[in-house]
Amino acid sequence: NVLNAKEQNHQIIFDGICDGDIKEIVTQYFDLDRDYDDIKNKLSKIDEPLKNSIDYGSGIRLLNQDLWETTISFIISANNNIPRIKGIIERMARRYGNKIEWKGNEYYTFPTPEQLSKASVEDLRALGLGFRDKRIYDTTKLVISKQIDLKQETDSKKIKETLLTLPGVGPKVADCIMLFSTLKCLDVFPVDVWVRRVMNELYFKLPDETKLKRDQIEKLATEKYGDLAGLAQQYLFYWKREA
Repeated sequence: NVLNAKEQNHQIIFDGICDGDIKEIVTQYFDLDRDYDDIKNKLSKIDEPLKNSIDYGSGIRLLNQDLWETTISFIISANNNIPRIKGIIERMARRYGNKIEWKGNEYYTFPTPEQLSKASVEDLRALGLGFRDKRIYDTTKLVISKQIDLKQETDSKKIKETLLTLPGVGPKVADCIMLFSTLKCLDVFPVDVWVRRVMNELYFKLPDETKLKRDQIEKLATEKYGDLAGLAQQYLFYWKREA
């Protein structure tokens, strides 16, 4: 799909080329059927720091991104920066995805497992993946051979256990895949340096934030935010990054 979104007279207008009904695709991808006002109302009652974060980032919503694309993209993201990640994904799409022409421009779809399976480790290395080349190659083979099928799992704990068997997937990457893909496990709480900082600043207040352990943060997040921990994380993350 190629979608263009623009604001016009206080409305969001979508246009593009879609493999299916554009309204259904937009509704599903942008999570428009979820009642975010109800979620924000529930989370705002938990404590003042979260309420302030929600007021600041009230427009945040989680996209329902393709599970395969999200998995590969987050493996690429390990010890990487956003410009390099974007460049690698663009080169990967151009080399192995499908070309779509729209309004005089060329766009490329993210390659399917079948398309990416045509790449050797050396081919992937040429895209700039570095040490991640073997991880992408092995993950693709596992998916192609159906040794891994995340869509069969429904329990967050089992999904995470399965994800952790993939090369290059650690706890944080697994949580991100679960939260930002169509799996939509809203109870997970990805922890990175920014999340550690904000959780320490607001709740733990340790002199050295690096001493704060992941399991301490996850335990507090589960106790405080419950099944909406992932959305709470996004409001807190955005507030800390922008503050």
